Amino acid sequence: MHRRLLGPGAQAVTAVGYGGMHLSIEGRPPEEQSLRVLRAALDAGVTLIDTADVYCLDQHDIGHNERLIAQALAGWGGDRSGVTVATKGGVVRPAGRWDSDARPEQLRAGCERSLRALGVDRLDLYQLHAPDPRMPLADSVGELARLREAGKLRWIGLSNVSLLQVREAQRITPITSVQNRLNPFFRESLGGGVVAYCAEQGIGFLAYSPTGGGRLTRTLPAHPVLTPIARRLGVSAHAVVLAWALAQSPTVIVIPSARTVEHALDSVGAADLVLGPDDLAAIDAGEFSRA
Repeated sequence: MHRRLLGPGAQAVTAVGYGGMHLSIEGRPPEEQSLRVLRAALDAGVTLIDTADVYCLDQHDIGHNERLIAQALAGWGGDRSGVTVATKGGVVRPAGRWDSDARPEQLRAGCERSLRALGVDRLDLYQLHAPDPRMPLADSVGELARLREAGKLRWIGLSNVSLLQVREAQRITPITSVQNRLNPFFRESLGGGVVAYCAEQGIGFLAYSPTGGGRLTRTLPAHPVLTPIARRLGVSAHAVVLAWALAQSPTVIVIPSARTVEHALDSVGAADLVLGPDDLAAIDAGEFSRA
């Protein structure tokens, strides 16, 4: 599968990774099915798995997705050293809510929990899940830098950030990756300059919800722009959208989620799908309603 650099000084990973969230939140599949999905993605060559300590039902279930990934890797026959696991800290799940808490002490405790859940001595990529509006970004990023200096993590990433926030974080510590939403329905990272800046800096841009997410993803097969492209190329509309996201920049890496083996393997196939200029222009100009 085609590979792209995760970021400055980091290793190359597959252009299509796997996002684990939907294996652990509400509506999650049975554990055995989840393990089959993860191992099918690994068997297909995926070398980047994205997770977070809060991919779970609530605060009592914290670390569910990380433990699931650790279990999948432990029972997999491939080379674990070639797989990068990216996790996150800075969000909490009281009563099932998604609340920001990026205080240094919370990040430090979260890092330790993630190390235990994943069963490793050092995290590959630890990402600030989201800036905390009650906390200076410098305090949160500064703690990630200290955790890196202590050998707890290898690379630092950001998520749900603006261009100004990326630049601010870079003044504190090297930033390997930025994880923001990117799909035809939501293009704020294109308009706001984050994708272009990541390309300029060689920072990996991890596109989450690359097919829209939830009900928006389910509209893709009947979309009037995507349907003829998918039919002509003999692929799914979902694969077309992933290829569109990858075409936005050479540093974009998509991390689609999947609850079934079929959907996971369909996403993997998008890594080598190249859309022509006319197809890209049609998607750029197409109407992707969020209604």
